[in-house]
Amino acid sequence: MDISEYRREYMRDGLSREMIDADPFKQFESWFKQACEVDIVDANAMSLATVSAQGKPSIRTVLLKTFDERGFVFFTNLSSQKSLEIKANPNVAVLFPWTELERQIEITGVAERISTVESLKYIATRPRGSQLGAWVSRQSAEISSRKVLMGRLEKLKERFAKGEIPAPDFWGGYRIIPEKIEFWQGRENRLHDRFEYFKENGAGGQWDVRRLAP
Repeated sequence: MDISEYRREYMRDGLSREMIDADPFKQFESWFKQACEVDIVDANAMSLATVSAQGKPSIRTVLLKTFDERGFVFFTNLSSQKSLEIKANPNVAVLFPWTELERQIEITGVAERISTVESLKYIATRPRGSQLGAWVSRQSAEISSRKVLMGRLEKLKERFAKGEIPAPDFWGGYRIIPEKIEFWQGRENRLHDRFEYFKENGAGGQWDVRRLAP
């Protein structure tokens, strides 16, 4: 199937140095709010790339649940493939592909476990079904059928029929501490606007910004 002619021009908006905030987290918040305002489906969905100890990359979509000047937080099963790869190699990258706005944001940095207190605070806000789901799935492990999952779910419903559902000890959150954050705005003739925030002196330095060639 030849799809070489499948293309369109990006004409929606532009991006200049004067338009962006000096603080990358404030700039992210601004763009995130705009993504929500235009009803992008799952605006908090981000593609997370990890690399195994053997140097093999993998990628999947996870949901951003909170962010501040410390970094970007998502939650997962701690025995999943992504968790094992982060343990072996904490260098990660995430991408927010907001194609409706002809924008994308790429974040590269280091992932680290958040505290148990932070994880417990979040899991308490999840719907009861999602809390049970965290117990049911041994994420990334092979299963023989969906029937196995549903059987586990019914047993757990009985087990936790009364009272609160405790957080499983194999479930928690990671914070991506960014080293670079790039804001990409599509432009006509593929001459896109790209601005990258970076720290000249590593993690402890101040954020600087530079324009990148498209």
